[in-house]
Amino acid sequence: MTHAAQSNMTNMTEFYRPPAQVMRLSRMGSAHPMRLSFLRVLLRRVQAEGWQFTRSLWEVDAKGVGRAVYVAKGPQRSYALVAFAHDLPDEMRSDRVIATAWDATFALFDGVPTAADLDRLQANVPLQEAGRISSKELCLSRANRSVRLFAHVVEALSEGRQPDAAEIASVGYLMRTTAVYGSGKFGAADRAKIADRAELSAPFQAEMLVVWLIRWFTVDIVNHLAAVRGGAKAVPLADEMARQLGVGNSTGLGMAPFLVRHPMLLNNWMSAREEALARVRSLEIATPQQSAALHAALDAAEENAAAWRSGHPGQQAKLADLRADLARIRARLAAWPEGPQPWNALWLWGEATLSEEGQEALLALCLEPHAEIVDGLADCMSATEADGFRIDATMTIGALRDLLQKSYDWALKIDFTDPAQTARFWYVSEEKLEPRLGERWSEEGAALEQPLGIARLARALYEALDQWPDDSPIAEMLLGDPDQRLMVRRAQAAARRPYSEVRDNLLGADMLPIDLMRCKLAFFGASHFDPRSDKWVRISLFRGLPYPSELSAGGLS
Repeated sequence: MTHAAQSNMTNMTEFYRPPAQVMRLSRMGSAHPMRLSFLRVLLRRVQAEGWQFTRSLWEVDAKGVGRAVYVAKGPQRSYALVAFAHDLPDEMRSDRVIATAWDATFALFDGVPTAADLDRLQANVPLQEAGRISSKELCLSRANRSVRLFAHVVEALSEGRQPDAAEIASVGYLMRTTAVYGSGKFGAADRAKIADRAELSAPFQAEMLVVWLIRWFTVDIVNHLAAVRGGAKAVPLADEMARQLGVGNSTGLGMAPFLVRHPMLLNNWMSAREEALARVRSLEIATPQQSAALHAALDAAEENAAAWRSGHPGQQAKLADLRADLARIRARLAAWPEGPQPWNALWLWGEATLSEEGQEALLALCLEPHAEIVDGLADCMSATEADGFRIDATMTIGALRDLLQKSYDWALKIDFTDPAQTARFWYVSEEKLEPRLGERWSEEGAALEQPLGIARLARALYEALDQWPDDSPIAEMLLGDPDQRLMVRRAQAAARRPYSEVRDNLLGADMLPIDLMRCKLAFFGASHFDPRSDKWVRISLFRGLPYPSELSAGGLS
């Protein structure tokens, strides 16, 4: 960061949005991808460091069955996506987590696999949960075809023509992943093994690399099948068509509790984003180059919003808000910049004028022209939950009560005697060990409830403190009531990490799990959110962004 940029970022307290505003579910559920989204972090790094990408193996037969290897070589290490293509009958294709077969399965190998490694992986990776991988693998994934578009693209290319652009735009991906597992699941390497590697230290970098390389594979497999079918008259997918394709993802409730279970990580994600916004708002001027970049980002946002389709009424309403708000932003920019601190003036106008959907889109737009003061914050977004695990048992009851009143005032206002405020309960399914959401007053299973209702836990702890003198150490209370440890730990951590808690009741009848999912997915860099219910969403990753071959040629904007 230059001295000039630093000098503009003094006394920024007034520019930070408070947690009470930022950490509400409806706003989190309006989040948009931005410069700090994890896939953007990955792409910037591989371009800056000059990574090299090769397809080192392609053993796929005329039916589209076989294996392939894609190697990403960085300055210090190499990683390889090992892909297995399958001939899946239509009746076996399912996006549900209980599926047992897929169109393609994948593993990210730490290094370059040998033939023996490939054989071992071929015996296990296609089985997914039923198989086992090793600490040599960092991730496990699987994907299914978007049947209609996949078939259309293969048919068109086999006949020597490009697929219909409208069909490409309407779906936006050839395959969609139904899981990308990492961090020790099913035998993969633990996070601790890679956390100190610069290229993987930011959140979810291994997973983003997997999805990016899967995108390459999806284009290769349609080109291969088209060439098999069409022979000499077949043509490959044109670059401009390929760039409009991402990787789809079907995500359900399994993702929703993540942000609640990882308060340190959530705080660091949100804090980095809010710090970035505050830095931009504090700038004294908007240069012509920054203004041009803002207009370019708005052009891209409007193009994205115009192509974004959803069949869900809730998302349709949000899309209408977004499109109207982007038009309002364009009209506002006709007389911008003007006056001192133009970025702050633009932001304050947006807060007063736009919907939450539009405000969060404006946040992404404002960050886009400011690589110099924003991108470095990606280094602050990782966390280990162990950082907040130790309880200060010498803290007094009175001090803990003060913490709760300050950080959980929103929770203490909820009337949990109202059945609507405890209408839901979170549990883990016995069959797949995946998070699920039950209806407390009409379904069985509440006895298996997971401790995700933080608001109710905070209220219960606050009421339990009434039985103790203010000057007593909390150690005395915890000796007699050890179940309160979880909430004591969170309260002490929240005092130092203001963005660590979702400030809404996650047990309420009106709670929408989709809001938690969209927040997390926006940090991943997902676009084109298409909810199928309040518990399941389809999105696209890397759509419109470069392929490895483009980055090797300096193609990242």
